[in-house]
Amino acid sequence: MTPYPNVLRFCRSLLLGTSLLLPLTLLTACASTQSESTPIMPSNTSQEAPQAVEQINQRESFDAWLEALRRDAAAQGISPRALSALDKVRYLERVIELDRFQPEFVRPIWEYLDSAVSSTRISNGRDKLAEHRQTALQMEQRYGVPAEIIVAIWGIESNYGGNFGNFSALSAFATLAYDGRRAAFARGELLAALRIIDSGEIAAEEMIGSWAGAMGHTQFIPSSFETYAQDGDGDGRRDIWGSIADVMASTANYLARSGWQTGEPWGVEVKLPAGFDYAQTERRSSAEWAVQGVQALNGPLPIFDSAAVIVPAGAQGPAFMVGANFRAILRYNNATSYALAVATLSDAIAGRTGIQQPWPRDQLPLTRADVHELQQRLNALGYNVGEADGILGPNTRKGLAAFQRDQGLIPDGFANQAVLERIRRR
Repeated sequence: MTPYPNVLRFCRSLLLGTSLLLPLTLLTACASTQSESTPIMPSNTSQEAPQAVEQINQRESFDAWLEALRRDAAAQGISPRALSALDKVRYLERVIELDRFQPEFVRPIWEYLDSAVSSTRISNGRDKLAEHRQTALQMEQRYGVPAEIIVAIWGIESNYGGNFGNFSALSAFATLAYDGRRAAFARGELLAALRIIDSGEIAAEEMIGSWAGAMGHTQFIPSSFETYAQDGDGDGRRDIWGSIADVMASTANYLARSGWQTGEPWGVEVKLPAGFDYAQTERRSSAEWAVQGVQALNGPLPIFDSAAVIVPAGAQGPAFMVGANFRAILRYNNATSYALAVATLSDAIAGRTGIQQPWPRDQLPLTRADVHELQQRLNALGYNVGEADGILGPNTRKGLAAFQRDQGLIPDGFANQAVLERIRRR
């Protein structure tokens, strides 16, 4: 909800074509009580004036909201010194624009990996590992997470510190809490950020990150910082902005506490047998997958007690058997494309073989409108995929796989233009 004053809500509703025309008519009538001889202002001025009024009222409303939060924070024991950091907090319209931005096309996983695991990022990752090898190996020994995995997350999250954002985390979270889609989440993160400042580990002006408030070299949000950040260099502070030792210790600790299994690989690229049941979602042991005819492309299957077989681009693309360590990476960012990027970048940094099977690059991507239509049509056909939101999540893939199975197709849950056309004809 956006807590604008009523006048501003009316103005916005007019622009959106809603039914709140009567209050606007009354406002217009009040504004026209001047003498009929009053000169008409130039058109640009008449357009700018309401915008200026809205900006003023929005600022006043935001300031009032911030004062209420200040009182709540004080009641929770945050010191006046830390609360003084709110004096410089500003509403950032750009944060809202980015939060609401949705690209037209759903980006294929191979395009994401092309950029996330580029030759330049691989080369830079090897250089960074060589530069900080002693620290990385120290954290590997302490937490059981391989050095190349730590460096790979660093590379994916901020391009090895080259781009961890230039937004004030306090202003970003305050803006999102005031006017965002996840207000309660952002408010909690803002309070966590204030507690971090109160601890003395970072000054408010140095708490810089992305527009969404993720901070430092490996993009921790404040609650993750409180839970997982570590003092890797022993100076008494957890500095994920300036200390590479702290960055590596914090990242490794995050993965270790997310279930990382020391000595296990993240997974392996596999070859699937003819007639493989792609609709399977259960985790199985390596031995059970082997009975089904699943084979590693190179060498034997790794020994997993609980592993899943995934096909991120459907039956026409590469297949992987992934274990507990892949799931630990997903705890860092719950997206298969992200976890696969970290996994394959780490392999490349360590000099291991990359993905060998080709991606189906001839497949045309779906637009978000296409995905929305796909979801609506699946729901109409009785395959309950939940709300039609234009996002390809697990429920949509599960429903799509069920449709594919009923139509005699390979039930891989992969959405493309061909399957959408099939659903349209159905």
